[in-house]
Amino acid sequence: MLRFLIRRSLGAVVILLIISAVTFFLFYAVPRDPAMLACGKNCTPDALAVIRKNMGIDEPVPVQYWHFMVGIFAGRDFAAGACPAPCFGYSFANQDPVWQTILDRFPTTVSLTVGGAAVFLFIGLGAGMIAAWKKGTLVDKAFSSLSLVLSSMQIYFIGPLVLALVVYNLQLLDQPKYVPLTEDPAGWFMGLLIPWLVVQIIFTANYTRLSRSSMIEQLQEDHVKAARAKGMSGRYVFFRYAWRGSLIPIVTIFGVDLGSLFGGAMITEWTFSLPGLGTLAVKSVQNTDLPMVMGVMLFAATFIILFNIIVDAAYAFIDPRVRLS
Repeated sequence: MLRFLIRRSLGAVVILLIISAVTFFLFYAVPRDPAMLACGKNCTPDALAVIRKNMGIDEPVPVQYWHFMVGIFAGRDFAAGACPAPCFGYSFANQDPVWQTILDRFPTTVSLTVGGAAVFLFIGLGAGMIAAWKKGTLVDKAFSSLSLVLSSMQIYFIGPLVLALVVYNLQLLDQPKYVPLTEDPAGWFMGLLIPWLVVQIIFTANYTRLSRSSMIEQLQEDHVKAARAKGMSGRYVFFRYAWRGSLIPIVTIFGVDLGSLFGGAMITEWTFSLPGLGTLAVKSVQNTDLPMVMGVMLFAATFIILFNIIVDAAYAFIDPRVRLS
């Protein structure tokens, strides 16, 4: 296990370096100069040079990238002041520290991701297990048909429809908003309820179908049939033997979906006007704000990679037949 974690960690470092380099150099392929945008219409060459120096973009691009990477681990000095490690610089748009801005937005994205994942796992696995238990019945056919329809939905389509119906027309719930969990747990839950429900509609459909097919496959395994032949009850065999084995493909997909949900938060947050990392990334790209774009990209990529490492390591605990060397 230790060798596996070390190997995956080294691979994660290489991936993050590639992501950072590609993002940094692609930024300068965009035909927009952040210094010109900050300088305004009546900009003089001397003023433009001062702004470039203050932004730290007055040197060749490879040198800027080197200073950026060194600053993450050792800190940097800017015209706005010293930036301690981990230093991602200061925003070109408002001179706010990038790292502190990310930390301020992070709780919103985590709440949206973890809460949505908990909802679609609970409903999706439950519906899939019921469909597998009632295989061939009307319940099975209803769940399978409904999941097929819901899996074709998209957040940017169904989100505004739910808002229009539930918030504006029926006025059953308030407009989604983020309230810190430590300040008001009830407000935190109610503020994110609609985004969670919209996210689970899309993901629950996939997990219902996957859970059903995996459970039916496990019920045909020899060890499950042997347990039944020994006189064990169907309910005990279902939960003790078949359910545990069916989790392997589900855990695999969950690791990917959790990373996708975290990385794709910009769509959900933008749809519901939530102040998370997703909306921060969109606005940073619109403002040609390189430090903020780099900070959000590396921060999100780190968590996505971490999710996948945790999921891979969880295999050995779910199924003893799986060994990580």
